[in-house]
Amino acid sequence: MSQTVSAVYENGTLILDEPLAVPEGVKVEIFVLSPKDERQGKTPAELLAEIAALPMEGRTDRFSSIDHDKILYGKK
Repeated sequence: MSQTVSAVYENGTLILDEPLAVPEGVKVEIFVLSPKDERQGKTPAELLAEIAALPMEGRTDRFSSIDHDKILYGKK
């Protein structure tokens, strides 16, 4: 089961905006995303979707991270 909730980080503790829908004592994993990428105004999910939409490389293509860098960092 996965659930997305918002929280505020204060003094080393995450304070959830709403309770989790899991029983007490269940171990969970937390994946932290900042609300927006300040440089591009895009959420991490939007950036990952752009990267996922890039064409796959073929066997004869040489891999280059240039396209990824353009999306993530706005570099030309």
